Amino acid sequence: MRILLTNDDGYDAPGIILLKSIAKKLAGPEGEVWTIAPMVEMSGTSHCVSFIHPFRIQKITPFDFKVEGNPADCVLAGVCHVMTAPPDLILSGINRGNNSGENTLYSGTIGAVMEGALQGFKSIAVSQYLGPVITNENNFFDASKQHSLNLLQQIYKTFPWDSDSYRTFLNINFPPCMGNEVKGVKFVRQGFRSKSKFSVTSYTAPNKREFLCIAGGNQQSQAEHDSDISANLENYISITPMRADLTDYSVLAQCEKRCSQLEI
Repeated sequence: MRILLTNDDGYDAPGIILLKSIAKKLAGPEGEVWTIAPMVEMSGTSHCVSFIHPFRIQKITPFDFKVEGNPADCVLAGVCHVMTAPPDLILSGINRGNNSGENTLYSGTIGAVMEGALQGFKSIAVSQYLGPVITNENNFFDASKQHSLNLLQQIYKTFPWDSDSYRTFLNINFPPCMGNEVKGVKFVRQGFRSKSKFSVTSYTAPNKREFLCIAGGNQQSQAEHDSDISANLENYISITPMRADLTDYSVLAQCEKRCSQLEI
């Protein structure tokens, strides 16, 4: 089995180091694990690609590369340039922090597997929710460390992978609890934290110039039932099948009925 790893936390992040150890077991003794990840943290870059700027790639070992670009760039570099044969699976993560709910739309972790799916490969994003119980570096990844390998083995073999034009990819989030407190696994939809939005804070530097910083919302804010957020906050691992197709089909159907007589 041949696996391509990337992330948005950076090449040296603890999460991808953990994922690499898991991927090696998943790939098996005859398998290959390729790591192609950003040189520095690229959180919040979503599905951004370096379309108008060439980006540098640095070979660390025959199977390990740093890319001066976005997570989606890393996937493109891997499947189009670096790897000697196509991957059987693309894994992105393990992200330090959740990619549930609206976070999905900003996430470079998700952007990488979205690109992987667009390229036609089985792709899975893996993230670790942080919270009141998960408070220090010693236990950040306890739940994902205990359960990732078994879960990924089962998903790879049993998930109904498709080959549609907008291929399905998976978004997995481990709950903000210790591994022995995980209650189970739920396939759920993407949620929305209505009381938790991104915002901007400002500060003035000593030279009197103003700077703005993006501030995230409260990640413990509840969301709708049967969503990834609610499942995670109830100590369940969430799995959400996704596609890059952004069409709102329910509204499209309404438009076909209500707006069929539009004139120009």
